[in-house]
Amino acid sequence: MMPSPDQPEPDLPWGQTDTVTLLDTFNVQCGSVPAELEDGICTVHMPALSREEKRRKRRATAKYRSAHATRERVRVVAFNVAFAELRKLLPTLPPDKKLSKIEILRLAICYISYLNHVLDV
Repeated sequence: MMPSPDQPEPDLPWGQTDTVTLLDTFNVQCGSVPAELEDGICTVHMPALSREEKRRKRRATAKYRSAHATRERVRVVAFNVAFAELRKLLPTLPPDKKLSKIEILRLAICYISYLNHVLDV
């Protein structure tokens, strides 16, 4: 049965007549975050975020993603420069032949083995 707008609201289900009192009772009973009434405004204090939640929240920002992308680009460029330097030290025919990264590594392994063999003889 719905009360008419002219009638006062009946008591709340568990005997509370005031919504702020009801909220306080709920917070105490359920152990949730305490609420305070300041200047007629009910404020709820949020619990402190865990370390993982803070990390996720920080990583979700555009500024963090942009900085991370920049760091990753710098890392990839340094990685490619290192492969280019290694490639210059390896003998191949023709000398300007384009090699993949795995080919550069395999050729470097073979060349190091060859140099060790030359030193042992």
